[in-house]
Amino acid sequence: MSMRFDIVVIGAGHAGCEAAAAAARLGSRTLLITIDLEKIASMSCNPAVGGVAKGQIVREIDALGGQMGRITDLSAIQFRMLNRSKGAAMWSPRAQCDKAEFSRLWRRTLENTKNLYLWQDSVVEILVDQSAEKPRVRGVKTRMGVCIECSRVVLTAGTFLEGVMHCGDAQAEGGRAGDQASHGISAQLSSLGFEQGRMKTGTPARLDARTINFDALEMQEGDAQPSKFSYDPDTEAVKEQMPCFMVYTSKRVHDILRTGFDRSPLFNGTISGIGPRYCPSIEDKLRTFADKEQHQLFLEPEGRTTNEYYLNGFSSSLPYEVQYEALRNIVGLEDVHIYRPGYAIEYDYFPPTQLNHTLETKLVEGLYFAGQVNGTTGYEEAAAQGLMAGINAHRSLRGLEEVVLKRDEAYIGVLIDDLVTKGVDEPYRMFTSRAEYRILLRQDNADARLTPLGHEIGLVSDEKYDNLLKKNAAVESLISKLRKTSVKIGEIDSYLISVGEEPLSQGKRLYDIVLRSNVTISSLAEAHPNLKRFIAKEALSAEVIEQAEIQIKYRGYIERERYFADKMHRLEEIAIPDGFDYAAMQSLTIEARQKLTKIRPQTIGQASRIPGVSPADINVLLVKFGR
Repeated sequence: MSMRFDIVVIGAGHAGCEAAAAAARLGSRTLLITIDLEKIASMSCNPAVGGVAKGQIVREIDALGGQMGRITDLSAIQFRMLNRSKGAAMWSPRAQCDKAEFSRLWRRTLENTKNLYLWQDSVVEILVDQSAEKPRVRGVKTRMGVCIECSRVVLTAGTFLEGVMHCGDAQAEGGRAGDQASHGISAQLSSLGFEQGRMKTGTPARLDARTINFDALEMQEGDAQPSKFSYDPDTEAVKEQMPCFMVYTSKRVHDILRTGFDRSPLFNGTISGIGPRYCPSIEDKLRTFADKEQHQLFLEPEGRTTNEYYLNGFSSSLPYEVQYEALRNIVGLEDVHIYRPGYAIEYDYFPPTQLNHTLETKLVEGLYFAGQVNGTTGYEEAAAQGLMAGINAHRSLRGLEEVVLKRDEAYIGVLIDDLVTKGVDEPYRMFTSRAEYRILLRQDNADARLTPLGHEIGLVSDEKYDNLLKKNAAVESLISKLRKTSVKIGEIDSYLISVGEEPLSQGKRLYDIVLRSNVTISSLAEAHPNLKRFIAKEALSAEVIEQAEIQIKYRGYIERERYFADKMHRLEEIAIPDGFDYAAMQSLTIEARQKLTKIRPQTIGQASRIPGVSPADINVLLVKFGR
């Protein structure tokens, strides 16, 4: 048994799984090391994938050839497209998953991936050769004393680095409930010069469905016609959906929770780590929104074959008895039994400004960071980073150009650029508002944006790429048909009136009629036999029809955003030499000199996004490097 590998991935969470699968599929001999093989890709918190902006990321992962979307489809128990009432740029897919099935499918996928090997152990040291001009990776050492040689390491340890769990006055070491923490790596990286910090996250109590009065709760069902995440033909939309339920806190519940505030590790100084602003604990909510007498919560099933339910929105580290009493004062939960109480967890992270856009560290050659070690929160953000780290670790090893996605190419590009350029002062979560090119980065066109790249680098199959080409051709064919086909006055007036639109005052092309707010291609086809016959003859799918409609209705907005994105590319193309001495440029502000020296931007475009670097500073750099 050879213990020499091209790439070693530390941690088998969502980042580690994507990194290992990508590197191995591309041809690198890869080893994935995890503390527990039974908990690969464990959904430690909410058993759901996607949501606002997160769903876009999952479709991008799939378009590039990653696995999260496919496995989500195969394990889904409910699917919803969020924000359907808003514009297409805001539509965000979200799926509730069978937690155990999701993990099982990931393990099956990894075990059947060529070039990929699994090892159950805990890494305590990253072996580094410091004899060269720049330190470089040469292997890892495990808790069991095994030394494994490799040329690249991807660190995706999640919440396990020096992890400590908190529940009221009680504390215990661990990366999550039931699992030991990882020791040694943080101290070693610190000795190599890496800056580190502490963050915290939390999770709610898990409840026994047999003790919940569902009749008293408001049901939340999935979409009547559910879609799916993956573009692969071997997955399909979920058929038998399970409902979620909405429950509400009350003034009585809040009063009970407040009785435990003096024992809350969040408030008494026990926890020093910074928590996620946009996924706060219930005690944080009561402090921040002290005037609110009610908070909405979501009761979500953890799988088809378990009675365990997740109470989304009730994350807490209060003493378990306080959690228990508060829960039993919620309508529908009066007799509830808790499988396990909520808890908070503190862990080490490394500020991501210490990374290049490839996710390789600036201090150690061949060492990549991905996931919560970079200060992010969420399965989707972690998986995206893992995928890119795995791709780039493989490509750098082969002497190939590494892949860096731009901000107008993918939410993944926005995510990584934000981390590397701006850093984090709290756990980073992706939102649509973080992207300046939201209309370009829609969930519906992720394949058009990224599948050609995935195919070029070797992660997307010929079949999947051919499917994209056929889809694109079908969309163009439908748009062409709409441009060429005209209707006369009175021909579809009854249809237009039925959808709240004015009748025609002159002949129009179908293309122009689709531009009207209340008109859809599908409903228009019912009123226009020629169009209906064309759609049937060409066997156009609902996805093709929707894509054509979006391109028509949003064409002006799309072209405008593309114009601004292309304009910004000019700044991205102006490179800044490595090692440039900003301190010597007295025409820059002091803050700009300090920030530029710390971040070391590679282009003027990246420099323009660093907080504290003003437009005047950018003009100075343009004079120096660009004009």
